[in-house]
Amino acid sequence: MREAVFVRRHADDWEAFEERLDAGEVVNPDELAEGYVRVTDDLAYARTFYPGSATSAYLNGLAGEVHHTIYRNRREERGRLRRFWAEEIPRVVYQERRPLLWALALFLGFMLLGAFSAANDGAFVRLILGDGYVNMTLENIEKGDPMRVYKEMYPVDMFALIALNNILVSFLTFIGIFRVPGLVLPAFSFGTVYNLFSNGVMVGAFQYFFYEQGVFWESVRTIWIHGTLEISAIILAGGAGLVMGNALLFPGTYPRLVAFRRGAIRGLKIIIGLIPQFIVAALLEGFVTRYTAMPVALSVLIIFGSLAFVGWYFVWLPIQVHRRDRLVAPPSPTLDLVVA
Repeated sequence: MREAVFVRRHADDWEAFEERLDAGEVVNPDELAEGYVRVTDDLAYARTFYPGSATSAYLNGLAGEVHHTIYRNRREERGRLRRFWAEEIPRVVYQERRPLLWALALFLGFMLLGAFSAANDGAFVRLILGDGYVNMTLENIEKGDPMRVYKEMYPVDMFALIALNNILVSFLTFIGIFRVPGLVLPAFSFGTVYNLFSNGVMVGAFQYFFYEQGVFWESVRTIWIHGTLEISAIILAGGAGLVMGNALLFPGTYPRLVAFRRGAIRGLKIIIGLIPQFIVAALLEGFVTRYTAMPVALSVLIIFGSLAFVGWYFVWLPIQVHRRDRLVAPPSPTLDLVVA
């Protein structure tokens, strides 16, 4: 890319950030840190492709100014943890909403594919879930307790096992591990889509199996007590994986490794935000789902309460944080940077 094109593409952001920095308006540590990362990434690009240029000198000075501001105010402010959960994660979720929506669309499509395949191939459910699980569930249905599997393990053991498994699945989905017999390969976005595919097809086939056996509603009001948080978190982990993988595949104006680092940090923030959700889902699966005879109203309340939380934290709150950021940030002025 020509230097003049690079400058035109980023100049407005540089000047806006510099003017706010000089005026002392950049007081949010998260905003300061994000601005520093952007400037140093641009500086790395300029040093690589335009060494000794005026652009490199300008960015080096701006990076030094930001660095000085950060270390001058290095003392950690109170409420940093609260801001991370209440502002930083929702902000990243909004900024990366397109990959997250793609992950949701892909998962729902794969889920429908799993249900359709199960409806048209009698052996498909056994292929996906395994003969052992299918036979055990059929026996439980005959005994009048189709959800008995959730009562067979000690609650604490079940909680620990499920929590660790959920976190592992989310991590594998995030980094895009492609697992087939005899092969374990990090494939980034392709591996992420594969993991969304395998989980989506499994859920679709799983639910159709219970529909076919005439216990669909009983399965829904039991399984989705924990499944609402669990499955939504897997979808979000898939979105985080697309954020990281796409940054590597489509780096834009940045060097590939720089773009990958930025995408990995953003995706990892989303994954960190999902850990409490996985733990709560495991608590529900270990200690609550086993009570299959609970009142229908209670199970529905838990399911819709979980759905409301997901909608609030990953949809409504990111929009509110974005609107607040727009009110605080001034319009970006024009920068006339002369390139030698």
